[in-house]
Amino acid sequence: MSELMALLPAWPWIDPARVDPRWIQLTSWFFIGYFALLTLANVVLNLIALRVIGREAAENEIAALADYSAGLEPGISILVPAYNEAATIAAAVRSMLQLDYPDFEVIVCNDGSKDDTLAVLRREFGLQRFPEAYRRSVPVAEVRGLWRSPQHPQLIVVDKVNGGRSDAINAALNASHHGLVCVVDADSVLERSSLKRVVRPFMQDRRVVACGGTVRLSNGCDIAQGHLSRVEVPDNWLARIQVVEYLRGFLYGRLGWAPMNALLIISGAFGVFRRAALIEAGGLSTRTIGEDMELTMRLHRIHRLQQRDYRIAFVADANVWTEAPETTKVLRSQRVRWQRGQLECLWTHRRMMLNPRAGAVGWMAMPFALLFEALAPIVEALGYVVLGVLAASGLLAWQSFVAFLLLALGAGMMLSANALLLEELAFRTYTRPRHLLQLLGAIVAENFGYRQLTVWWRLVGIAQWLSGRKQVWGEMTRRGSTPAAGSPPP
Repeated sequence: MSELMALLPAWPWIDPARVDPRWIQLTSWFFIGYFALLTLANVVLNLIALRVIGREAAENEIAALADYSAGLEPGISILVPAYNEAATIAAAVRSMLQLDYPDFEVIVCNDGSKDDTLAVLRREFGLQRFPEAYRRSVPVAEVRGLWRSPQHPQLIVVDKVNGGRSDAINAALNASHHGLVCVVDADSVLERSSLKRVVRPFMQDRRVVACGGTVRLSNGCDIAQGHLSRVEVPDNWLARIQVVEYLRGFLYGRLGWAPMNALLIISGAFGVFRRAALIEAGGLSTRTIGEDMELTMRLHRIHRLQQRDYRIAFVADANVWTEAPETTKVLRSQRVRWQRGQLECLWTHRRMMLNPRAGAVGWMAMPFALLFEALAPIVEALGYVVLGVLAASGLLAWQSFVAFLLLALGAGMMLSANALLLEELAFRTYTRPRHLLQLLGAIVAENFGYRQLTVWWRLVGIAQWLSGRKQVWGEMTRRGSTPAAGSPPP
């Protein structure tokens, strides 16, 4: 290695005689210590998730044998925002109408679609105008009318002018009748038993105000009649690596924080809320691009700062399947948007950071999100550049640079492998040996090119947030298992 370093060009702007060795040592120890601490924190979350999965597996077996909740589940309203979904909205609604749940309604909000979304719904389900008074529990854009289906009394369609995805969900919330509401994207596929699983925390604990489920990727899977018929690992490498990311994010990230009642986000693709709590919070925000995280943090803030006893839960075996980006253009737009949304939410709710009344949310989850998620791309990019330059100029021992790379890249692979282990121990969604080999390959491949690219995109998101530049939602180009979804800003 020393011979290799000697072949590298000298860095004329760095004069070794003028550089204090103590600063070099502090710099290297900062980057190594940062990733060591990040790895340790993630290992702790992983261990908590492993314990939770083991306990829930035993509880689920007992519940399945007793079937004690059959027919006793609370009524639930499924809120579905729809914008330009004419090609597949009928299949999506039929899929939801066939869910295995005793008492539910499906409320589709046509958010000013420019295509035939409403006409398709009217034709396929025989919709008729319904003169029910529309209650504005939360403010929304102009509602043009309500439609109901004589053949399917549990189907309601709200037609309104375009106001964006959050506004469409709020409009559907106003039309709901049940005490629980479930937010699902029109391009997602719910497993038939997912509703029964995700309402368990509400039945077991009256303090629960919200509960999230696991989002899995449908790329490469077979979907027939709106139902998942066979699970496969995507052929596309971008989508395959994202499978690993989602496993890591849900199976130990959220499972690790939920027992501390410090979960900062319930995914907008699949989340259940008490209707009264959602209305009290004012519905989803239409002023942020990270509306799902902002809503979860707002629920924490309302209950924490008013010292109410509450819980925000997570159920790992309640699944929804959605399609991930398969091109760098769409993926870039998504990751820039996610980074901006996270920073917006942390800034909006900064009053909770280290607040004595904020509990684990303010003292653990938010500092972790700020230091090890929101600011991580800055530290990682600086680590690559600064330590690389110092090593190349001979001012830093190559062993220190290698130690940094092992922590930054090796620890990431270890955590991804642990997430895959959790998946296999608890759920065995990917049952074939070929699947495991493909995902192990994705775990390795993620750290060589893909990870560095996402670091750059997240830096772009940070720069856009600091500059106040308006975020533009990219168009999601899908391969065909599910249609494009979501409404643009008005």
